[in-house]
Amino acid sequence: MSLLDIRVPAVLLRIDRNPFHHGTLGAVRSLGRAGVEVHVVADSAGSPVRSSRFVCQMHPPPAPGASPGEIAGALRRVAARIARPAVLIPMDDASAVAVGRLGDELAPSYLLPQQPGALSERVADKAELAALCAAADIPHPVTLIPESPAQAASAAWQLGLPVVAKWSRPWLVPAGTGLRSTVVVHSAQEARELFLRADEAGSRLLLQAFLPSGSDRDWFFHGYADRSGAVRGGGSGRKQRAWPRGAGLTAVGRWTPNPQVQALAERLTASLGYRGIFDLDFRRCGTTGSYHLLDFNPRPGAQFRLFADSAGLDVVRALHLDLTHRPLPDGSPRPGRSFVVENYAPLSALRPALGGRELAWHAPDDPGPGRAMWGLWGLHVLRKVRERLGGPAPVVRTAEARVVRQAGESHPNGPAKPAELSKLTELTDDEKASSC
Repeated sequence: MSLLDIRVPAVLLRIDRNPFHHGTLGAVRSLGRAGVEVHVVADSAGSPVRSSRFVCQMHPPPAPGASPGEIAGALRRVAARIARPAVLIPMDDASAVAVGRLGDELAPSYLLPQQPGALSERVADKAELAALCAAADIPHPVTLIPESPAQAASAAWQLGLPVVAKWSRPWLVPAGTGLRSTVVVHSAQEARELFLRADEAGSRLLLQAFLPSGSDRDWFFHGYADRSGAVRGGGSGRKQRAWPRGAGLTAVGRWTPNPQVQALAERLTASLGYRGIFDLDFRRCGTTGSYHLLDFNPRPGAQFRLFADSAGLDVVRALHLDLTHRPLPDGSPRPGRSFVVENYAPLSALRPALGGRELAWHAPDDPGPGRAMWGLWGLHVLRKVRERLGGPAPVVRTAEARVVRQAGESHPNGPAKPAELSKLTELTDDEKASSC
């Protein structure tokens, strides 16, 4: 008999159009294997997820940039087809923010954690996160929020080049503009130019001190804060390989107990009164050894299945159990377990894994998505190659910063130094220095 209440279906919502979002497939499999009826509200065109035998039905998603009313309308149509209350799980930041705003309107069709106020939106906002970390005494890269092009250039010099530039609300960045949620800025001029595109990006620009990557420096923590605030269903992990290298999504990760990271995660969620699934990204400073919080994602991280314990509990199952008032089993952690995204780290997927391994796409009991992924990935790579061979890459302008929001430790690279104008290192949402 399933631990989960299989009378209650689950609805996964993803507004982002990324067809290779393996976190959605992980949630489909986790709940489907437990006997839960799984509905997916996401773009199914070219997505391997639709090939999973655990998907009950795919539903058309709201358009990118949809208003809260349009998102609520799409979810009400799905609820009418299901005709009974369902657990709703946002799978990207745009969805999490929208659901946080619509909580009262979506009840009683959907079961949701009782989140205080607009907390999901506050933690997802990169500028707000800096203030929240300061209030909770959580290490965070020194963050400046410029209010003019001149302040942006000055902030870049003040922090010490290179610096990290982020749009505070990355889910608002429109597609097709060449803008990315996160870029590494190598000159004051790049910071100035980027600031000038703030209206186009839809949110404020902030500049952060750059913490260099390195061995044993990138960590993540996944968890579910239940109705009492206790953190369950997750753990701390170390990013062993990233795509792109040094500043991208987790291509290979390992469940590695880290009491410091866990303590920071539990302290922050407790201070905020946070309830629900969360995914935190940390980088250890090579100079001080402190773990700095880079991102707070109010939804499942793509590699959440890494932390399935001996009872099969993960953050998605923990959410379903808690919202249906079922007890959460006390399983044993399985440190040493690894997670591999095959299309980004194919050789790692072939090597023996002594501590156990979870693959992002391939599964013996659900082979369809793995087969579909390789076909689609081949076409994706071919298209990228043709784009690069077809002509020069489009020039992407950059910009500047606004106001100092949080002070902290000195920049690990020392004072600012002159730097020649160089090409921006552009990272998509799935390629930034965080676990997607």
